[in-house]
Amino acid sequence: MDKQDLDFMREAIREGRKALDSGDVPVGAVVVMDNRIIGRGHNQVELLNDPTAHAEMIAITSATATIREKWLYDATLYVTVEPCAMCAGASVLARIKRLVYGVQEIKTGAHSSLFNLLNDPRLNHRIEVIPGVAKEECAALMLEFFELLRKQNE
Repeated sequence: MDKQDLDFMREAIREGRKALDSGDVPVGAVVVMDNRIIGRGHNQVELLNDPTAHAEMIAITSATATIREKWLYDATLYVTVEPCAMCAGASVLARIKRLVYGVQEIKTGAHSSLFNLLNDPRLNHRIEVIPGVAKEECAALMLEFFELLRKQNE
């Protein structure tokens, strides 16, 4: 595992903790270009009452605003959980170069769990994908969320 990938994934985990603290599913994301973070995001679906307010969508929007460009050709997106179809599609549309994620999402994952939008040959862009970075830390964050949820529902 590349140390740089691990360091940036830990930044995504920090973003995920923000989502956890506000009662959202703890997914965090950062967009990196030239070894610096140009976009950050964490899930805000519950906070904003918006089903599109996923960490990746917010991080991509933040990154494009930072560089004032719509394409992120040389960027890496770090996200704690395998992206869903919406976020994978947005990554392809933004021309993300690399995507690094922590844990698989077996119910909605659009890299390897359900399908692979990130490397579908029918699309005009493909993304290099590195799964499993800081997998244990990312999984622990999700487990913490579901344990809190269970306690609230008791």
